[in-house]
Amino acid sequence: MKLTVHAFVTLDGVMQAPSTPEEDTSYGFDQGGWASSFGDDDDVDRVVSDWFKQTDELLYGRGTYDSVSTFWSHVTDPDDQIAATINAAPKHLVSSSTVEPRWENTASVFSGDIEGEVTALKERSGRELQVHGSWQLVQTLHNAGLIDEYRIIEFPVVVGPGKRLFSDNAMPYSFDVVHTELFDSGAVYRALRPAASLQ
Repeated sequence: MKLTVHAFVTLDGVMQAPSTPEEDTSYGFDQGGWASSFGDDDDVDRVVSDWFKQTDELLYGRGTYDSVSTFWSHVTDPDDQIAATINAAPKHLVSSSTVEPRWENTASVFSGDIEGEVTALKERSGRELQVHGSWQLVQTLHNAGLIDEYRIIEFPVVVGPGKRLFSDNAMPYSFDVVHTELFDSGAVYRALRPAASLQ
């Protein structure tokens, strides 16, 4: 399977808590909900819906898993295709503290050899193994060179300190931009594939 990463980010690269103020306040972050300040965006909805149409399996870090499962596990509307996909797809959780995952169709929980476990998942047949959010996990996968494609929606806002998509110690890479769109809201969508390590 192809491993793809999906994130909303600010102009200064922060991916923390785009949806609501209480989504993730760790490290004192008080700018949560920065993406929602742009209101409903049909372009964002379309792109995100298209992402989930390509999902076969999902991979989460614990913080995002807890947040996402709390909301989506209770959405039972059969006409909500995103909810139907997320709830039905096999999910894999990277966590050293979760013993009994509460979300239906959680297929595995692992914490040790993350690179080895994810490599094994990628070797399975299917379309895409998708990561949404999951800040620390994305950094681990990036530095291991395991990500096949990044799908990033960048919003025209700066929030200062927060969890960034690429940390100061991120592995240097160049990327091929395989798709780009400018939305009416001013947000920019890019799909990028790692081209070459710069080390």
